[in-house]
Amino acid sequence: MSRRVLIDTLAFGRERGVLDGDLAVSSLTRLHDLLAERSGTLVYHAAGGVGSDGRSQLSLAIEGRLFLCCQRCLEALDYPVDLHSLLEFVDDEHDLTQEELEDDSRDFLPNQQDLDVVELIEDEILLALPTVARHDDCRLPAAVAATDDKVSPFSALAAARSRA
Repeated sequence: MSRRVLIDTLAFGRERGVLDGDLAVSSLTRLHDLLAERSGTLVYHAAGGVGSDGRSQLSLAIEGRLFLCCQRCLEALDYPVDLHSLLEFVDDEHDLTQEELEDDSRDFLPNQQDLDVVELIEDEILLALPTVARHDDCRLPAAVAATDDKVSPFSALAAARSRA
């Protein structure tokens, strides 16, 4: 498990805090079931700020590579991670206007005194991954087996049936 990085969202935004770091992919345990390999690191940059409406914001960038498990051939799929998110913190979700809710340029989270940045990074990665990871040009495992020069175990049965 990676070490926790906690921030107070109001103070981080108001003070325009900056966090830079890297995370071992192996430490992101909620990703493990989706990965073919747990090697590598992801680099993140988090910068606090204040939006035009006075709310604290967090700009988050995550870069690196993941090796997802292709759901077609079950081999490793090299998946580049290049995420950029703008998160705005609110006291109460009911204070948001319909226009703000429909704005896709940012997401809203409740203000927190102890926001775990590593957990937030893992959440953002999980939300950005494809629903079904697969290569564009791989073959099904059954198709690979069919092209092998192995003799089918049922060929003897077929030969016996044709003689009868």
